[in-house]
Amino acid sequence: MSATEVITAALAAGAGAGLQDSASAAVRDAYNELKNRLKHIFGGNNDEAVQALDVDETDSAAWNARLSKWVTSTGADKDEQVLAAARKLLELTGTPIPSSKYHVDARGGRGVQIGDGTTQNNTFS
Repeated sequence: MSATEVITAALAAGAGAGLQDSASAAVRDAYNELKNRLKHIFGGNNDEAVQALDVDETDSAAWNARLSKWVTSTGADKDEQVLAAARKLLELTGTPIPSSKYHVDARGGRGVQIGDGTTQNNTFS
């Protein structure tokens, strides 16, 4: 899961949990913290980006695409505080964070290929 997907998944999970009366104060606080951090990065003068945060996050893929654009274009996906807030919110809502399928360290490798169902022919001299 990319950093952008972690952030948007956390926002959707926080919004979904916030709709329930049983949402804990910790979930609401973590959700607001993530949104505030993103608003700060998006900048107060960028109304379109801030509005993207204020719509119903549980609604549609269109929201996800719009917000993903702002997250990547502003560099929010590289901000460690934003990512930490997103992971915390996912943890509090019980939403699992999928890990990468492959964990590979190919330093110094030759003819390395990663993935499923691929073919590779190597000739080393």
